[in-house]
Amino acid sequence: MSGKLYVVATPVGNLEDITLRAIRTLKECDFILCEDTRRAKILLKHYGIEKPLISYFEGNEEKMIPEVIDLLKEGKNIALISDAGTPLISDPGYRLVKRCREEGIDVLPIPGPSAVIAALSVSGLETDRFMFLGFPPQKKGKRRKLLEEIKDFEGSIVFYVSPYDIREFLEEVLEVLGDRRVCICREMTKLFEEYLYGKLSEVKDKVKEKGEFVVIVGKKHF
Repeated sequence: MSGKLYVVATPVGNLEDITLRAIRTLKECDFILCEDTRRAKILLKHYGIEKPLISYFEGNEEKMIPEVIDLLKEGKNIALISDAGTPLISDPGYRLVKRCREEGIDVLPIPGPSAVIAALSVSGLETDRFMFLGFPPQKKGKRRKLLEEIKDFEGSIVFYVSPYDIREFLEEVLEVLGDRRVCICREMTKLFEEYLYGKLSEVKDKVKEKGEFVVIVGKKHF
């Protein structure tokens, strides 16, 4: 009988933000797939978990998938974690899960932290309808095209943005989507977490270019 692949959500920042079931799953599985073994070891050491780690990231996905499938077919249970939050959400893993589904191998979610949902819950912007677009394109032309395509969406729009792109991105949002209400979440659940809320024109210059960002743009007519 094949083993199971568990997609395990881990903390976005604060190590205490993990479920009891996630801890038990990580303790009971045979292997743990992780993006960065160094980061994974910090979490696992905190909870006294010692398991064999397999490095699994975007650059080696195609190579590793057959090896992981073989382990699962041998009856090994494997947990997939990302560097932070819920795996597959702007992180590697889709191809592996797809292959498992095609092979008839069980894939089970172990729910928990997600930066998208955490940010929406404290944004003060409408949450009944939203669009998540992950990291915007790096090229300015493609980024602007994307913004043009979504400007009439009647709901909140969520992006992940790196500190290197944040100022330019906010200027483009203002130019293309207009002066909407936004919530800019920086370093959520970490020591220096910060939330800026208000009209984009009023808050964009207050942004510190440090840490990871979740940017939520409100609907056209707030």
